[in-house]
Amino acid sequence: MADRTSKKPPTTRKTSLYRLTDDGDPDLRSLIRPRYLDQEGFRARPVRQGPLRGLLVTGTTAPGPADWCQALADLTGLAVNEENHTAFGLLIVRTEKHIYALGHGMGHLMIEPARIDPGFGIHFAVRCLEKDRVTKVRRQIMDARGRSDENSVTSGEHIRGFGIEEFGEIVSHIAGKVRGIPLTYTGGDAAGAHITGNDRSVKLRLGRTPEDLMNDLLAIEEVCERDDPLPEFDFITQVRPLEAVSDLAQGLDARLDEMLGTGVPGRVGLAVPSECREGFDSAETFRVRVARRTRTVPELDAQTLLGPVSSCAPGERLETLRKGKVQMFADSDAEEVISGNVSAGRWLTAEVVEEGAHYFLWQGKWYEVGAEYLATVKRRVTELLARPSRITLPPWPKGEGEGPYNEKRVAARAGYVLLDKKNVHTARLHGGGWEVCDLLGPDGQLIHIKKAPSGTAPLNHLFAQARMCVETLKYDTGARRKFIAKLDEIAPGHPARDFREPTVVLGILLKEGEPVTADSLFSFAQISLLHTDNVLKGLGARLEVVSIGR
Repeated sequence: MADRTSKKPPTTRKTSLYRLTDDGDPDLRSLIRPRYLDQEGFRARPVRQGPLRGLLVTGTTAPGPADWCQALADLTGLAVNEENHTAFGLLIVRTEKHIYALGHGMGHLMIEPARIDPGFGIHFAVRCLEKDRVTKVRRQIMDARGRSDENSVTSGEHIRGFGIEEFGEIVSHIAGKVRGIPLTYTGGDAAGAHITGNDRSVKLRLGRTPEDLMNDLLAIEEVCERDDPLPEFDFITQVRPLEAVSDLAQGLDARLDEMLGTGVPGRVGLAVPSECREGFDSAETFRVRVARRTRTVPELDAQTLLGPVSSCAPGERLETLRKGKVQMFADSDAEEVISGNVSAGRWLTAEVVEEGAHYFLWQGKWYEVGAEYLATVKRRVTELLARPSRITLPPWPKGEGEGPYNEKRVAARAGYVLLDKKNVHTARLHGGGWEVCDLLGPDGQLIHIKKAPSGTAPLNHLFAQARMCVETLKYDTGARRKFIAKLDEIAPGHPARDFREPTVVLGILLKEGEPVTADSLFSFAQISLLHTDNVLKGLGARLEVVSIGR
């Protein structure tokens, strides 16, 4: 039997590696949050060990009894007084080109957040991961639902196997195997090393000697200096989140604050926060509290939010908006609450162009979007909008509501069936009413109508309706039978009865009746439209968009 005492100590340790921005200050203590430098029991010591030059900060906190002690004492009648001890370790290392931080325990909490390079982890990962050995992907959908998905496989698979959409998804976490990088851990091992890159750090095994660690950092730098990501991962890098405390994000905040002083800027509009998505469709009233003003409105638009802050002092407009609150109610008297008080700032989307770079505010966070990505989105949207449709929609008179327009202008024509407010009750919606669509076209087209005078919120609502319509018809047999029975009742002679491969038509009225084009839609609306098209394709449906004029 082998002698366990003769086992060699490990040569590497799994570590979270952060790259920090260098402002030229030679004092590395400026990278640490001051409260940790001043806290009793914490020490910051310079490091000069072999090739390593840096700073080591360590400490332990004992904040008092664990929060579960009293609960156990109440249950058992016995005294329970146990403490949590939290250890912090952070090594900051300077190379000739960059500054890195190696976090141990809760050490990463000591880093000044504004100094963390938010793109480092993904930037590294997409330049060295094996395309067929990806083990985990976390992404956020940039559409009305605002949801996050995480998928993982034990042995790894091709990046495309995770079903990532080319447009409208932000990859914030990716893990897998790397090969061909001279890391200490690989040591010539053909199996390669496993790494995890996210929008803040890289987690991987790094050398435990000064020489090995420096060699590993230099190998990582060589990968990061490669001009382009691997072809299979290129689309991931086109959308990059910005840290809220970064100089760039704060500069964008300042630019947006200036824009808010103009009333309703052209590239600021309404968007529905993910936490409000479920109740938004059934909301009858919105209570808005901004700049010490309270309004209750039947419909929410950008002007309702932006009007009160336009008269605020420069530098205070955006902060006033973020402190404001929006709450949704299911009744016209604002008594039946269906949401909490959500920051008014999360109800906006904005676009800012600075020196050719495009930035977007979405769900309260700034993103940088590559110019090539936007050009491709615009081309794809243009192609989608050019699809021919047999549906034509009449002009929409000013002052006329959606219901009268559907009934008097569209459904009055031969072959069209009014379905607006003619709900089908289905178990899929827990017995709630389901409006299949607004109208049925002569060839069975499922037509959804929406007025979208400003922002993306009405369009997000429209896109969500279209997806839900097709998903329910495809997967809910009971709902489909009830829908066909409803047609037999209100339009017995209509030929449409087969909805296995339906055509979905989105009839859109933009401000002043301008045509729906890639230029007249917000970029986020374009991305959401493409994502909706992809989802409907997967369900066997065809999507068409028809502009409504005045």
